[in-house]
Amino acid sequence: MSVADPINSALRQVPAWTLYVAAVWPPAWLFWLGLTGGLGVEPIKVLEHRMGELGLQVLIVTLAISPVRRLVGVNLLKFRRALGLIGFSYIFLHLLVWLFLDVQIVGQIWADILRRPYITIGMAGFLLMVPLAVTSNDWSLRRLGPTWRKLHRLTYVAVLLGAIHFLMLAKGFQLEPLVYLGVVAALLALRLPQACVKPRATA
Repeated sequence: MSVADPINSALRQVPAWTLYVAAVWPPAWLFWLGLTGGLGVEPIKVLEHRMGELGLQVLIVTLAISPVRRLVGVNLLKFRRALGLIGFSYIFLHLLVWLFLDVQIVGQIWADILRRPYITIGMAGFLLMVPLAVTSNDWSLRRLGPTWRKLHRLTYVAVLLGAIHFLMLAKGFQLEPLVYLGVVAALLALRLPQACVKPRATA
């Protein structure tokens, strides 16, 4: 019996829906801190940053599921859809905080998207995630067939754009965004050998 076997056995007892319940608490807690003065002198900026970072963290975990299964043997595939939707929801909340609590002016929003490259990249990453979130259900999987898997490869681009957005957003040299970008690049690099392997012809 491998080390991963007892972990996988325990994971099989955990329903995927519990992740959705747990996912409510981080944003709820952050909003509560913002209302009660627990986020400092610029609560909107802190809330906006924390929601974006939470979304990126969850999406990185989602991206790591396949490599972890292949390299370590721990199977988290049953949680991948839930984690992807949770990551998208956090990024969506990040966008809503920026739109309605930070900028607020419609004309300014459009100007920022066009004028500031880090916002342009972040918005592009979000727009790529929209069709992924909409089709993250069994009906779409059956309806789209093999196209579904090809469509969901946009996840790689979206997460990479999110990491670049975070790096460009940072003022001055900061290690944290570089670490995120490095982790994303490493996870994408781990997928290259699989992409380059051609299926063997059957006799």
